[in-house]
Amino acid sequence: MENMKDLENKALAEIAAATDLKTLDEIRVSIMGKKGALTEAMKTLGSLAPDVRIETAKTLNSVKANVENALSQRKAFLENEALNARLKDETIDVTLPIRPETQGRIHPVSKIYEEVVAIFGEFGFEVAEGPDIEDQFHNFNALNMPLDHPARQMQDTFYISHNKDKPFDMDDAYVVRTHTSGIQIRTMETQKPPIRIIAPGRTYRSDMDATHTPMFHQVEGLVIDKTTTLAHLKGCLYDFVKAFFELDEIPVRYRPSYFPFTEPSAEMDIGCLKTKTELKIGAGNDWLEILGCGMVHPNVLKAGGIDPDVYQGFAFGVGLDRLAMLKYGIPDLRTFFESDVRWLKNYGFAPLDFSSLTGGLSNNGGQTR
Repeated sequence: MENMKDLENKALAEIAAATDLKTLDEIRVSIMGKKGALTEAMKTLGSLAPDVRIETAKTLNSVKANVENALSQRKAFLENEALNARLKDETIDVTLPIRPETQGRIHPVSKIYEEVVAIFGEFGFEVAEGPDIEDQFHNFNALNMPLDHPARQMQDTFYISHNKDKPFDMDDAYVVRTHTSGIQIRTMETQKPPIRIIAPGRTYRSDMDATHTPMFHQVEGLVIDKTTTLAHLKGCLYDFVKAFFELDEIPVRYRPSYFPFTEPSAEMDIGCLKTKTELKIGAGNDWLEILGCGMVHPNVLKAGGIDPDVYQGFAFGVGLDRLAMLKYGIPDLRTFFESDVRWLKNYGFAPLDFSSLTGGLSNNGGQTR
């Protein structure tokens, strides 16, 4: 018994003196390993008399439990010490400035989105949102687009079957929205006039070249009340392009056009100067088409649950990617979606460069390209 007590005291003293996990494990093996002192003592139990064996076994089990407990506590302490030492050695001073070459940049499309929202926010417009996957009523039918309209053909529109148990039926399929006009219909269904919203978001069409991509960004505007006229539309868009391009004056003109959801319809051009090396907005004898607009068609008002004999209004739509190309001199639309860090470093914006009409939309006005 005395030998077992000495063994326990010696083991506990060695465990308490261990300064690292490796030394602690060596002590564990020397006591409780296959050839450890405690293990060897337990092997002698079979040769003892029955009454002595019982007492000796109790003593050995008590020693084993005390040693295991001491090992566990010391291991937890040493692991905590090792972790604290590692954290101290690997400390990073997060107050140091980051290296310029690793600083993130805001994508031009995100910047244009902020600028457009800032401008129309000052005009009193609210931002409305809707689903990317639309039913054909909100994407086509409610917008006065008949079944034989070219935009509804499969080579122009992405269709999605929503019933896996039936063969694909284009007339019954959902679409990945081709414009954000469906948000206008949803707004009319849920909100009583007067309505003044813009609807920015991603849109999708089957097209791909230097000025078109399968996914692009668009913002549409809608105003509905009892007194809005075409003059209000022209004034609103004129103020918008002046604020967006950060010019005091800018020549504009409106050319008659056709859109099934507006009547009359027009395309808005802005004055510019085109040369082989630059495009200068707001000066010169050239014109550049920038957006489509018009007075909301009575059939569209009816589809949205609004009486066209009482209410009227205007709508417009413009591509955010196209605005970014014009303002910041980006020649190819496809580069917007190539995830090239070098491109983003050149055309991107500082994260804290907020857009507002009072503080400035951008660091560079964007007149010369």
